[in-house]
Amino acid sequence: MLVFLTGATGFIGSRIVPELLAAGHQVLGMTRSDRGAKALEAAGVQVHRGTLEDLDSLRAGAAKADAVIHTAFDHEFENFVANCGKDGRAIAAMGSVLEGSDRPMIITSGTGMGDGEKGQPATEDVFNIDHPNPRSASEVAGNALLEAGVDLRVMRLPQVHDTVKQGLITPYVDIARAKGVAAYIGDGGNRYPAAHVLDVAKLFVLALDKGERGARYHAVAEEGVMLRDIAKSVGAGLDVPVTSITQQEAAAHFGWFGMFAGMDLLASSEMTRARLGWQPTGPGLLEDLARMDYALPATA
Repeated sequence: MLVFLTGATGFIGSRIVPELLAAGHQVLGMTRSDRGAKALEAAGVQVHRGTLEDLDSLRAGAAKADAVIHTAFDHEFENFVANCGKDGRAIAAMGSVLEGSDRPMIITSGTGMGDGEKGQPATEDVFNIDHPNPRSASEVAGNALLEAGVDLRVMRLPQVHDTVKQGLITPYVDIARAKGVAAYIGDGGNRYPAAHVLDVAKLFVLALDKGERGARYHAVAEEGVMLRDIAKSVGAGLDVPVTSITQQEAAAHFGWFGMFAGMDLLASSEMTRARLGWQPTGPGLLEDLARMDYALPATA
């Protein structure tokens, strides 16, 4: 298949490219820059110029392809709510040209959307539209496409990591560096699910080749890593103290990250593994944090 891949030069998308090519697919990769275009050409990928704001470019890319994998997202978290809305509009635009066909589309969401009973892991068969994470906009847009007959599938992501980036932990490291302390709220027992970026890339291709219409998949290798343990790893890497703060202190300490700092995001991938035969093998989140070069800015 010719796969239209948004975010093709990004952290996850650039790892999906070689997995798609190895599986025998062709790739039409979206980029906004000359630098990105050169990287895609060097990887043997067709280049499509476009942005998340240019809905016509998104529709044009999707119209050319046999399948769509959407990994692009504006990660300027200070404008997270607005960016989630933008993602919903992008999904709707691409999906509109797939209606009436059997061309699959995989969109990206977060594992928190699968939260059900309190204290239990998020699961693939739950969509919690009332979850406080505004990323629900992506799955709301996906549900509308499902109702319109699109072969829509959802990939829910945890903290996707290597030794350079780790999802929400990346800005957490920046905050710890700036504040001179690695903090957690209360006892720090709230948990974040995680998976290595190479394992996640493989799962996207499995979901394309073996997935089913309407299915939601969890790219979760570790169900929950406690924020207290993350803080200890970051504190050791930065050589700063580790401390507990109260919920009342969180907003002032963390800024925009405060909305995530106390969330317990435990998530399961049991259904995903059974359905797709996915077996993650990469290093764990704490292992990558221990091997990270903290002399470099976390967002490099």
